[in-house]
Order: sequence, then C-alpha cells, then structure tokens
Amino acid sequence: MLTGTEVLTTAQMRAIEFAAMSSGQVTGLELMERAGRAVAGQIRLRWPTGGRATVLCGPGNNGGDGYVVARLLHLAGWRVRVLGMENTPGPDAVEMKRRWLEIGGIAPLTEQELRSGAENDVYVDAIFGTGLTRAPEGEVAQVLGHLGGSGGDTGYYRPRLVAVDCPSGMCMDAGVPLRNSGNGGAFVPRVRLTVAFDSPKPGHLIGLGPALCGELVVADIGLTSWRARRLDSQGQPPARLEAIWPRFGIPHTRRTGSLPGGQLPKHSAASPHKYSHGHALILAGGPAQGGAARLSARAALRIGAGLVTIAPPQDALPDHAGQPDALMRRGIDGSDALRDLLADKRINALCIGPGCGIDRAAGLLAEALLARRPVVLDADALTAVSREPVLVAALHGHCVLTPHMGEFARLFPDLAGRLSETPARGPAYSKIDAARDAAARCGAVILLKGPDTVIAAPDGRARIHSAFDIPWLATAGAGDVLAGIITGLLSRGLPLLDAASTATLVHAKAARLFGPGLIADDLPEMIPQVLRDMGA
Repeated sequence: MLTGTEVLTTAQMRAIEFAAMSSGQVTGLELMERAGRAVAGQIRLRWPTGGRATVLCGPGNNGGDGYVVARLLHLAGWRVRVLGMENTPGPDAVEMKRRWLEIGGIAPLTEQELRSGAENDVYVDAIFGTGLTRAPEGEVAQVLGHLGGSGGDTGYYRPRLVAVDCPSGMCMDAGVPLRNSGNGGAFVPRVRLTVAFDSPKPGHLIGLGPALCGELVVADIGLTSWRARRLDSQGQPPARLEAIWPRFGIPHTRRTGSLPGGQLPKHSAASPHKYSHGHALILAGGPAQGGAARLSARAALRIGAGLVTIAPPQDALPDHAGQPDALMRRGIDGSDALRDLLADKRINALCIGPGCGIDRAAGLLAEALLARRPVVLDADALTAVSREPVLVAALHGHCVLTPHMGEFARLFPDLAGRLSETPARGPAYSKIDAARDAAARCGAVILLKGPDTVIAAPDGRARIHSAFDIPWLATAGAGDVLAGIITGLLSRGLPLLDAASTATLVHAKAARLFGPGLIADDLPEMIPQVLRDMGA
C-alpha cells in the first residue's frame, strides 16, 4: 500500500509538541536537542571535513535549536561563531543558550556583526521558525535583507545557508514572506538546505517555499505516536493534508513518488472485457479545434480506460480520422444527442472542456452534469461555468474541476482576491485554503493547477503536489493530457480525489521521465513506462 506523507500546519505541529511534552514521556529540552542534532548531522554530511560556521540564533525555540547546533558543531571540531538576540527566550532555549555560553560567546545579531566576521563554510539560520506570525522588524530585518535581499550578497550566502525548520521571515502555512510597510519588503533568505522536523509544513511545498527552502530534509524527532493520536475539537481526526510528491532529498533529480489512497488499479484476468475497465467519453469541439480533446483521449487510453470515445460535432468528425485507431468516434451536435448517448450506462466517465469551445461547452454541460456520472471540467468548460450561475448550482459531488489560477479567479474571484493580498501577519491565506474553500462551496473536487498543485475535496481532505523541478511541463496541451488521465482513472473506478491525485502524480512522472524538450504529445506515450515503474 502506497501512502502519502502527512503535511502539518504550524498550529498542528505546536499542538503535537505540546501533547508530547504534556505526556511526561519527552521534555522540551529533549526535543530541542534532537532537532539541533538533526541539523548538525545534516551539515556534517555535506561538509564532512569540518570548517567554520556562524550560527544566527533568534529569541525563541528556533534560536534554542541553533545553540544546540553550535555546541554540537564545536564538539565535532568546527570553529563556531554565534550571533544572538537579546530578547528573553523560553526556558528550554535559555538552557541551551547557557550550555553554549559554557563553551563560547555570543555576539549581537546585527548586520554589521554579520559583515565583520571572516568568511564561513556554513551559516545557520536559526532566527525565526515556522511559528512566525508577523513580519521581522528593525535590526533583524536588516540581517535578513543582507542574507536574502538586494543589499547583501545572495550569491555568496545561498550555497552556505542552512535553515532550521524554514528560512526566517516566512509564513509556513502559505509559503509566502510576511511583509509590512516598515521593513522594506521583508526579504527571506534563499538557502541551500532546510531541515524540518517530524513533518513538512505547507510552506515547504507551496508558494515561494520550494524556491526559498532549497533541499528539504524532514528529520524524525520522535513525535510519530502523538501525531497519530491527534484529534480535532470534535474528537475526530482532522481533515488530512498530504504531499503526493514530497520534495525530500536533492531537488531536480528523479525521486520515488508516493500515492495516497491506495495503489493504481490493475487489469485483472478475472475481468478481461473492455467494459470492465470503463468507457470514457471526451467531448470535443468544432472543425480545426480537436487537438486538445485528442490529447485528452489518448491519455485516457494510455492510463487504461477500456474504451474511449471522442465526440465532436458531426462536421468535425473527419478531423479525428487519424491515429490512434483504438479511439472510437461519435458525432454529437447538441444536448439531445448527448442525452441519447448517455443512455448507455456503460459510459461511466466524461471529460468536457479541452478544445470544446465555450459556447459548445455551455450547451452540453447541463446534460453532462445531469447524468450524475464522474465528469472532469477543464478549460472551456470552466469558463462556461464561470459565466453561468445555473451551471455553478448544477455542480455536484461527481465533478472534478481542474482550473489554473486564471480560471480559478474567474470561478471564485473572492477567494483569488484573498490569495493575492500581501500578508502582514500569519497564518496567511494559502492556496490550500483557497482550494478547500472552493471545493466546499461547489461540492466538487478542485484540482488547482500550478507548480504547486493542490487537490481538495469538499470534506476538507487535501493533497499537495510540488513540481517546481519540471519547468518544461509548462507547455501547451499539458493540462489537456492531465484531464484525460483523470477521466481514464475515473472510468476505471477510482474515487474522485484519488483519481485526481494519481493523475497529477502520473502526469508529472511522465514529464520527469521525458525531460527537457517535452511537448504535450509526448506525455501520453510516457505513461506505460510510468505505470511499469509504479508497479501497475
């Protein structure tokens, strides 16, 4: 059974730590020691011969972790300088600071002090962790500006910067910097390595997080059992947020993906008939508009749908006379013809939108939605829905909507507006929040596309796919292929959230497998190898 990696908000992480410490089985000092040891260990893996390090320690527990890192690197033979803040930290951080002071001194955490030191092999950002709720100000903002802004030397610092939990200054629930008018924009350092604890946070995977966090390592500090017992305010497990392509390990290399919800469906010798593997219907557009729908249809075939029928208007049927020969063709001129075709209950999944034309999509959507079968709405269908309130009201729990951010803004302008706001305090409104709110509002699964794709169900379950390492996937027609993969998986019987999540994973793995130079036509042809690699 393949499982996703759980992603925790900062509030959930604090609650788990509190529960663990309240149990009496672990102390805050022990957790801090484990966290610092994990960071120091990762540094020593990458700089095995030792060297010179500067550790920047903030006023809270993140700074306490930093004092542990400094002490352990010193004991390993490193030359360590610590810059710290005067604010009074919590008791655990106070103790770790005291232990460091038995070894070495602490200089003030200022930009001038940072500039004055000798060159270092490593700089450790232990200033602010994941719980930051307001933008940095004053001297510490200047330090961050020097590390990550135009006033500093980011080319020097970035390959030497290691972040404890996250680069300082980020809202880790949304993956965005916290800003205010008085701090010049609040620069967040771009780091080489981020060591997080127990679970990734949303900001590691969405927004600017992947670009700022560099390589992400998630270290186990012994909280797994308390995470498993976590309940919401009603005594129920909270709606799960998972990463279906965790960014763990070195970026820009192929990694083994993980899939929530179970394995890909397998073809069975006990059910060899083509209809036992589903019949997908792809509704296409008029003459000279069929390319997008053919990409969807080809992808649905490759992912294993038993039959796929492409349905353009009658006068566009000649456009679809070529390959693949396995594709079935049926002329559909309007809603009456679609109703007649859907009388065949063996057609168990529909896709409408790719290359369909907005007016045609609007004319067919009511009948497609009335059929109450799994239906993927993409491209022109989404624009049609955004223009017709009656179509919005007709959406239901068998629908998957696949908007990019522009389409999302047309469908849910108020949610998109909240996303575009510049946050001064955290937790900021995130792409995850927007997808969940949209799914709850329309009662359908929302797949909000982008390099940080979020898939959300009406019940609050959500999944993240981080694909910042495959920029060549941003090519015309790639979304049409994704819509076809989802439709094919729906025809094979996968639940909607699992079909959308699995399709996102397969789609990205196909792009990674092909590499740079990809065009959308290549994606369906890579699917068989992806399925073999995934054991399907």
